Amino acid sequence: GTSGFAHVSCLVEQAKLLFEEAKANNWHDKRGQASWRRWHKCSLCEQGYHSVVSCALGWACWKTYLKYSDNEVLQQLAMSRLGCGLSDADRHADAASIREAELSMLRRLEGSESSILTVQSNLANSYQMLGRLGEALRLRRDVYSGWVKIEGEEHRETLREANNYASLLKRLKHFGEAKSLLRKTTRVALRSLGE
Repeated sequence: GTSGFAHVSCLVEQAKLLFEEAKANNWHDKRGQASWRRWHKCSLCEQGYHSVVSCALGWACWKTYLKYSDNEVLQQLAMSRLGCGLSDADRHADAASIREAELSMLRRLEGSESSILTVQSNLANSYQMLGRLGEALRLRRDVYSGWVKIEGEEHRETLREANNYASLLKRLKHFGEAKSLLRKTTRVALRSLGE
């Protein structure tokens, strides 16, 4: 109907069916990616799920792909979805545990540097929400440095992580470091993204 409610079980079933269709047809293109997006975004309005719905879909995604023991990449993606869902529902301690396990798995699988940096950034978010600011700061610094190393100073992810790092520096009252970083990255952002 038009009441704005959805049955989570229906959303889960739709996501499962689309993924199975993509898998059966060897869709490794945009169609396959679209099927995966069903776990975190409505196919009708394209809005992301949030709060407890996101959390429920994260758990369902994890449960669905846990059976693919021969495909650790798929399990890692499901683990990522679960971490995001837990975070969306303000279950930050659980999200941190999942993200720590995901990071360990990615390292064991020799995941790409960009994938590892993304998980580290998500883990830093969880640590910040838990007040584990020292650990978050170390990760923020590593993630920012990592993006500079692999993509350069002008890349969008580098600039995003510079902002995340500077925001945490400011929160910790490390104003000199934050100011220096923001001055540097603001010039880079203006040059690469325009005014």
